Amino acid sequence: MAVNLICRVIATANARALLATLRKKHGPLLFFQSGSCCDGHSPQCCSVVEFITDNTEVYLGNLDGTPFYVEHQQFEFWQSAKFIIDVVDANDADGTVDSLEAGSGKRFLTRKCLPADEVPVQFKTTSANTAG
Repeated sequence: MAVNLICRVIATANARALLATLRKKHGPLLFFQSGSCCDGHSPQCCSVVEFITDNTEVYLGNLDGTPFYVEHQQFEFWQSAKFIIDVVDANDADGTVDSLEAGSGKRFLTRKCLPADEVPVQFKTTSANTAG
């Protein structure tokens, strides 16, 4: 039986561009949003060989082929939300030092968490895909 998955994560063009640069340098990647989420928090971007997912993470969708996971407890709270991933300028003290963009002068940022039906129109045509 096929399962229809709702993609709950989308990205700005800047986030997709940084993701493509990191993918060329590091190979296949994944995102993990832990702890608090939404405005101002950074998801961790890491190599798929450096981060092992288990049944405590929830798959939300992918950004241009890069899977995005969130902690189970966060999913319970934000299950009706859609995450918008953006990129902002950063210094060495910003963001997650374990995330692959560290030291690049940029960091990924969870810009907003919105109910899925309130996603701004400019984000509705991104190239985020769902697994199926």
